[in-house]
Amino acid sequence: MKNIAILTGATGGLGREFLKQLLNEDIDEIWAVARNKQKLSELREKYGEKVIPISMDLSEMHSMEQLYSMLKENHPRVVWLINNAGLAKMGKYTDFSIEEIDRTINVNCKAPVILSQICIPYMGKGSKILNISSASAFQPNPYINLYAASKAFERSYSRALHAELAECKITSTAVCPGWIDTELLQKEINGKKVRFPGLVTAEKVAKQAVKDAKKGRDMSVCSLYVKCQHVNVKLLPQRLVMKIWMAGIRKYLKE
Repeated sequence: MKNIAILTGATGGLGREFLKQLLNEDIDEIWAVARNKQKLSELREKYGEKVIPISMDLSEMHSMEQLYSMLKENHPRVVWLINNAGLAKMGKYTDFSIEEIDRTINVNCKAPVILSQICIPYMGKGSKILNISSASAFQPNPYINLYAASKAFERSYSRALHAELAECKITSTAVCPGWIDTELLQKEINGKKVRFPGLVTAEKVAKQAVKDAKKGRDMSVCSLYVKCQHVNVKLLPQRLVMKIWMAGIRKYLKE
């Protein structure tokens, strides 16, 4: 029986860092999931035959069914499941189409739950699930309301699942980073350079997440800035937290 890891969003900046961490683990294969076939091929070329490229769109139910079929056919032991794929967009609620809303909820909420559900029967003692949530899960955030709400769902689901899986010795960890310095980060909005307080590297987030999962923690926060933010939103009224958030982003919004 092969020991495998399943990593979604494998070709992004954070995904690549998780891939590097997984290469250090005692596993036979890393099922790297993403949409872009070329980037997946580049991952395999760079990191070796242990990387198994799987091109699929996790907003579509048939993709999860395809992965489920692969598990039934190969019957591996899933040692790591890292639900890293996600969608984010800043804007007013009027900027979102019905299709964008549906796709975001499918990728950020539906996919991690279904993938966890189909992988858990192939897991055993010591297996780990990492659900990549966000510090935006700590409070409502206007103008990224859909993203923040979806990440709050992911955080809540992950931590509750952790409690349910305790008797199986399987951990489920919600990873809650702040701003991550990757090529996908929008550096400019409406002609204005964006300031990202507490910015951290993707490598730091991935290393801390793996470390916290091995310690059996149900949540991973990688920086002092986000830890302080987490405490602040517990102490302050949410209306005040939203006003503070709005004051920070107002200059980037269209008039």
